Amino acid sequence: MEVLYYLLFGGLGAVVAALELSKTNKDRINTSPAFNSFKNNYLLVYSLMMAGDWLQGPYVYYLYSQYGFGKGEIGQLFIAGFGSSMLFGTIVGSLADKQGRKRACVTYCITYILSCITKHSPHYKVLMLGRVLGGIATSLLFSAFESWLVAEHNKRGFEQQWLSLTFSKAIFLGNGLVAIVAGLFGNLLVDSFALGPVAPFDAASCFLAIGMAIILSSWTENFGDASESKDLLTQFRGAAVAIASDEKIALLGAIQSLFEGSMYTFVFLWTPALSPNDEDIPHGFIFATFMLASMLGSSLASRLMAHPSPRVESYMQIVFVVSSGSLLLPILTSFLVAPSNVKGGSMSFSGWIQTLGFCAFESCVGIFWPSIMKMRSQYIPEEARSTIMNFFRIPLNIFVCIVLYNVNAFPITVMFGMCSIFLFIACILQRRLMLISEKPKIGDWGQPKERDTESEPLNI
Repeated sequence: MEVLYYLLFGGLGAVVAALELSKTNKDRINTSPAFNSFKNNYLLVYSLMMAGDWLQGPYVYYLYSQYGFGKGEIGQLFIAGFGSSMLFGTIVGSLADKQGRKRACVTYCITYILSCITKHSPHYKVLMLGRVLGGIATSLLFSAFESWLVAEHNKRGFEQQWLSLTFSKAIFLGNGLVAIVAGLFGNLLVDSFALGPVAPFDAASCFLAIGMAIILSSWTENFGDASESKDLLTQFRGAAVAIASDEKIALLGAIQSLFEGSMYTFVFLWTPALSPNDEDIPHGFIFATFMLASMLGSSLASRLMAHPSPRVESYMQIVFVVSSGSLLLPILTSFLVAPSNVKGGSMSFSGWIQTLGFCAFESCVGIFWPSIMKMRSQYIPEEARSTIMNFFRIPLNIFVCIVLYNVNAFPITVMFGMCSIFLFIACILQRRLMLISEKPKIGDWGQPKERDTESEPLNI
């Protein structure tokens, strides 16, 4: 492996370590022992859930190819997963508000374990069932756990600002450190121990089962609107009305869909972008480097959110501009750097420039996750939190399905250009969100309330 790979990984690791070790009391949030115990319990569970997810990611496509399925059939399986998340996942995820968020988190564990079990079968229909189950689990992962956390945090009377600490640590661990360790552990199981491509899925099931046991033994139940008079259709209607009647919620949903749609598209594009001529690149090591860049972003986010200024709504504009520019690099290098026609070999100069840009994008992803969680905790009403969050994922899943279906129809530069435009639009919408959130609110009796602050949730 080229020395440059190690230099990039080591450089990012040194910056992350320096950021974490150099934090002063001004960069830290003073909390209580009760909150620390609560936070650590959630972080342990969340890390186990993410380990179960990250262990599977690098081996899904490889496993399907080992079973003899072609690119078209594998593409259909992936589309089924995102389609399931959009249709069934929205319904199941929305039930969390009515049936209980803890129950929904346990359902995630069971559903994902069943999905892992289906990977032992080489039959296409069984694998398709596994993708459907996986799609449902994904919706629960990105709605039920956050909804439970926000409700439980408020129920226990903890300060609102402390929530940002849990969010940033969850992303630092779950989307950073755990992702790197899971990738290395999966590689150990498949390559070093030669246990086959199904082994990571079995390991994922074990982590999910441990997490489920902790949830069952230590979590309490909380609900959104548990009213018996409200059926699922009424919940959907209420969520749609909340989105349509509150511009802040609608803007937040659009921003999330634009960024996450670009992010998931990037997941499919970075490999062909860095190896257009079948260059020999260390995919696992590059993936680990990207996750380290994401950890850098979440570390920066924790510092930013520890201070009342700048507000999340303000600095996220810069994040979207930087992420938009970073995904323009594949287009710029195609014009400015002479393309190589040599098949195989090591990564080209153009590939290295793009790698640096992609690391910048992943750093933006690391800032995005805790920041969007913070804004969702402020703007989304508690009684329909899971339902609205799953509504946000509908346009995202439609977008990803369209991209997957047409991934070979457009040049890769066009796809990156589209993502860059979406991210710039997200910046414009973020500015609009900042402007309207700064306006004084009018109370029930016509008296203006105090201006929103970063540590004060909005009453919707």
